[in-house]
Amino acid sequence: MALSDTASVPVTDERKLAARLFNDTWALLQKEGRTIEEDDRMIHMAHASRFHWDNVGDDQNRATGEWQVARVYSVLGRGEPALFHARRCLEYASRPGADDWLTASAYEGLARAQAISGDPGAARDSRDTALRLLERIADPQDRKVVEGDIDTLPIP
Repeated sequence: MALSDTASVPVTDERKLAARLFNDTWALLQKEGRTIEEDDRMIHMAHASRFHWDNVGDDQNRATGEWQVARVYSVLGRGEPALFHARRCLEYASRPGADDWLTASAYEGLARAQAISGDPGAARDSRDTALRLLERIADPQDRKVVEGDIDTLPIP
């Protein structure tokens, strides 16, 4: 499908595609012993999911997509693109109407990107911000998910 053809894709189909790409990326993120080809596929799927959310989602979907792209690059040890996408995530998460968990998650992603980029001081500051924001998350399940991500940060 050419870029000009994306407008002809039904919104429900594009939403399903964006979600499937997100979930498939997440499965590869969790896989141990990925091949180089799987790493490449993971990068491309994360970007593709983010692209489709741009077409049919809202700022919350965009923030979540940027968070996942940053996470992929962090896992792969690629600091510059991880930081870029983590900062984009925070921009979207800071807009009015974002769910209470999203900003905490954005700071967790930023902390991870800063840590793998060799800036442990900034990573600790971002982690501490994420921890403070945890207290504002109303839903216990959302809080548990973000807290679980914070617990895996590679920060001494």
